Amino acid sequence: MPSYAYFQKNFMPLEEAKVGVMTHFLHYGTGIFEGIRANWNAKKKQAFIFRLQEHIERLANGCKVLNIKLPLTVDQICQKAVELIAMCGFEEDVYLRPLAYTSSANLGVRLHNIDHDFLMFAFPWGPYLDKDKVHCGVSSWHRPEDNVNPPQVKSTGIYINNALAKTEAINNGYDEAICLSPAGHVSEGSGENIFLVAKGKLLTPAPYNNILIGITRNSVMELAKNELGVETVERSISRAELYFADECFLTGTAAHVTPVSEIDHRKVGNGEIGPITAKLQEIYAKVIRGDHPKYMQWCTPVTKK
Repeated sequence: MPSYAYFQKNFMPLEEAKVGVMTHFLHYGTGIFEGIRANWNAKKKQAFIFRLQEHIERLANGCKVLNIKLPLTVDQICQKAVELIAMCGFEEDVYLRPLAYTSSANLGVRLHNIDHDFLMFAFPWGPYLDKDKVHCGVSSWHRPEDNVNPPQVKSTGIYINNALAKTEAINNGYDEAICLSPAGHVSEGSGENIFLVAKGKLLTPAPYNNILIGITRNSVMELAKNELGVETVERSISRAELYFADECFLTGTAAHVTPVSEIDHRKVGNGEIGPITAKLQEIYAKVIRGDHPKYMQWCTPVTKK
C-alpha cells in the first residue's frame, strides 16, 4: 500500500516529496522534528494517534528555540496529521514524522534571514527495539550541555550524538546505549528515556540531567501513579545505581515500554522482566490502542478513507 506525505502545502505520494540538495537544514541540522505513533486496533478497525496534541506543541516550542516560523498552527498540523494517516489507510502500526525546517536553497550558518517550511509523512513501523528485553551498555558519548545544543529540543542536528551512542552500543554487542550527562549522571538512551525501579518506587533522571522530556516518559509516570500507586522520583542517578536497581526499562514513542535485563554485562534484578515493568507494559499497550476508557483523551481516532 503506498504512503503519502504533506509537503509544500499539499498531500502527495511519499516518493514525490523531495527537497533540493542545497536545502539549508540538510547542511546544518536546523530542523525540528517529532516522532508520533498511530497504533492500529484490530478489533475496532481503527488507528489511534497517541498524544498528538502534546507532540505538536513540543514541536512548536522547539521551533521557537531555532527561530523557525511554522506556516500552520498546532491545531492545523494536528488536523493535517489525521488526514494524512486516514489517507494512507494502513491497517497496522504507523509512525508519523512531522518536520519543520529551514528551507532556503542557499548556504551559510545562521537562523536569521531564512525561509522555513513544514512537512510530514507516515509509514508502517513495528517495534523499534524488537526484543522482549534488551541489553544496554553505558556509552562513552555524553549528552550535550544545555548551552551547547539544548537536549530538550528535538532538533535534527543534535541526533548526531544519539547516532554515535547507538552505533557504539551495537558495535559493542549491546542492543541500546545509556548516555550520561556532562556531569556523569545517568541521562537517557539513544532514543528513549530510562527508568529504574528501586524499593518499590520509580526513579528517572530529572530534566536538569540533559534529557529530552519525553511524552511517553510523562505518560508512564502518570500511569504508574494512577494505576499502580507507584510514585516516581525525578533526580540525578549515579552510574552505580544502574547495577543494583531491581528493575529497569526504557520509554519512548518508538520503543514504547521496553524492559532492560542487563546493563554493562550485569543482570538487572534476576535478569527477567520485573513485575512493575510488566504491569506498566500491559497498561500502556491498552492505553495507546484506545482500549483503556480512562485515557481516551490521549488518543486521537483515525478512520481510514
